[in-house]
Amino acid sequence: MTAAAGEPEVIRDKAAMRAWSRRRRAEGRTVVLVPTMGFLHEGHLSLVSDAAATAGPIAVVVSIYVNPSQFAPTEDLATYPSDLAGDLRKLASTGAVHAVFNPPDLYVRGTPGLRAGDSGAAAVSCLEAAGGGDGHETWIRVERLEKGLCGSSRPVFFRGVATVVAKLFNIVEPDVAVFGKKDYQQWRLICRMVRDLDFAVEIIGSEIVREADGLAMSSRNVHLSREEREKFWAIHKTTLRSRCMSWSR
Repeated sequence: MTAAAGEPEVIRDKAAMRAWSRRRRAEGRTVVLVPTMGFLHEGHLSLVSDAAATAGPIAVVVSIYVNPSQFAPTEDLATYPSDLAGDLRKLASTGAVHAVFNPPDLYVRGTPGLRAGDSGAAAVSCLEAAGGGDGHETWIRVERLEKGLCGSSRPVFFRGVATVVAKLFNIVEPDVAVFGKKDYQQWRLICRMVRDLDFAVEIIGSEIVREADGLAMSSRNVHLSREEREKFWAIHKTTLRSRCMSWSR
């Protein structure tokens, strides 16, 4: 998609994205990737600001892709919020984004009716549950860091995250990638994957951006009820109080 002056170029094809990055690098630019699942908020835009602060001539790419392989069939893939037009306006307003990678799908889909779960796997993602066991079957696991915390209740989540990030790195071929520390376990897992698999990508961790009531900004906050936000505020106040008490000792 051809971009108007001042707007990021929207790229949907994987080969076209790779070619775009290679042209920018041939021009002497550092390619900086900000991976997102869209429905952007100020927290995402802070990642863009950190990307834009990278030294030297740069080319900033924001990916927008809701990754089915990190959702279990019982989770909220179908209701995950989306507003591509709004996202593009927000990114254009920063003046810092050169391209948006918005692929229709990043996975090879298999034959309907041939299910990956039939092999006896303990847990499957929405990608596998949709059928096509002869489709995508290569996964990246960061075996120790994916355990515990979020990994305890979401057994396919970090496998899906590591795999889709590796795919984005292979397609976009960034020199630098920016991730938020709000998802701290995810950030540490990606750092470890990059180290262990020798990706030539520098990982930058961006600090948490919070809403006025202290809630960390998240695309899913739009689904929170007033009662749920009040519960968070009670937990947040207790955490702050405990922190202050530990500092005063």
